[in-house]
Amino acid sequence: MLRRNLLVMLGLGALALPLQGYAQTYPERPIRILQGFAPGGNADAIARAVGLEMGKGLGQPVVVEAQAGAGGTIAATTVARAKPDGYTLLLATGGHAVAGALYNNLAYRTVQDFEMVSTITYFPFLLVVAANSKFTNLSSLLSAAKANPDQMSYGSAGVGSTHHLAGELLASMSKAQLLHVPYKGDSASLTALLAGDIPMIIAPPTAVMSNIKAGKLRAIATTGPQRWPGLPDVPTVSEQGVPGYDVRSWAGLMAPAGTPRAVIDRLNSEVQKALPVPTVKARLEDMGGEVRGSTSDEMKTMVASETQKWIQVVNDAKIPKQ
Repeated sequence: MLRRNLLVMLGLGALALPLQGYAQTYPERPIRILQGFAPGGNADAIARAVGLEMGKGLGQPVVVEAQAGAGGTIAATTVARAKPDGYTLLLATGGHAVAGALYNNLAYRTVQDFEMVSTITYFPFLLVVAANSKFTNLSSLLSAAKANPDQMSYGSAGVGSTHHLAGELLASMSKAQLLHVPYKGDSASLTALLAGDIPMIIAPPTAVMSNIKAGKLRAIATTGPQRWPGLPDVPTVSEQGVPGYDVRSWAGLMAPAGTPRAVIDRLNSEVQKALPVPTVKARLEDMGGEVRGSTSDEMKTMVASETQKWIQVVNDAKIPKQ
């Protein structure tokens, strides 16, 4: 028995040696970060800001590639199927958890088929009306919606977007009936709001801040648990009669399942070093984000929780699965 246990221990040690050696020499070539949205958008900018700084510490270039389409699921599929060697990463956003709730036939599992590296940033959405709107706060809008069922609408970036589900969660928690009007992206919903076609939109800060500053729009609520520093006078949804409401999008890095833990730890370390760098932090905050890293396990717990939350919202709102 003693001899057999010794052989088992020696065998496990022999298996561990290649992984230890690999982790010590990693990385030996450029690393790719795939992101699933259009070049030049928020996801692209986040990946580039963090990736450039990580490359300095890793001693290898970090190259950002866009694989846009299907709400980010194309890029996620590529990464889930990639060799788990630390050279192909995913810049995932809050839409990753939404996709896990909305799509019936994803080619991957949103949590189990990835190793989480670290979160990077969180940002709320804004509930926005025209500057001349009669609604000066969310409470008055919800009261009008309750008094006139199915007559209060809101615009979003499309069916199944986080914006859309944020509205469905608001309707569910406030007991107000809100009619969803989907558009093809934030720009289209913004145009509709400015034209007076809809009374409110839900959008990320980057999509609407210029018009708010120009006096054309007014934010009546933020969707996070605390007030957003970019508009400190605008109360949260929770402050306006919907306690516990919390919807934030997020961005973070993932790797294919099976990537060695030592590699994940190295990548996590470089993310934590990159985030406080003044140029990186300022860039992320300029996009409306709260810069916050995490451990791998913390990010895994968060993504699993977010996925379950959106599954419940999709089911309660009877949103057709894609």
